Amino acid sequence: MYEWFKFFHLAAGVVWLGGMTLLVLSLRPVAIQQMAPPERLALMAGVLSRFFWMVWVAIALLLASGFWMLSVSDMQLAPKGWHAMSGLGLVMCAIFAHIWFVPFKRLKRSVALSDWPAAGRAMGQIHPLVLTNLGLGWVAVAAVLIWR
Repeated sequence: MYEWFKFFHLAAGVVWLGGMTLLVLSLRPVAIQQMAPPERLALMAGVLSRFFWMVWVAIALLLASGFWMLSVSDMQLAPKGWHAMSGLGLVMCAIFAHIWFVPFKRLKRSVALSDWPAAGRAMGQIHPLVLTNLGLGWVAVAAVLIWR
């Protein structure tokens, strides 16, 4: 049973980290290079709309599986990396919730109204937050693998 929870935990992390990596390192730079702001912002709003729903599912799986795995462990004997991963994961969840409820909401509204300067400002707020979560995610992975 533990292995299934661990599988779903890892799969959810791969989806979230892999999606952020694709967005930040591949899709966004090419879209900036090849598309005018209206088309680029509409594309990014559409892609983020789909991806962010996957992130909500990933967060639910990560929290449920992570809490279950911790609940069947002796927390005093758990590796320090587990504690670090748990803390970093909760910070990442809070950052994502902020992205979803504040700048992403503005992005969708601005794209719907064809207010491209406002949409650009919203994307400008989302990008550094996604970079932060991407960095925190890899630090969490390193912590759980290295910090025993």
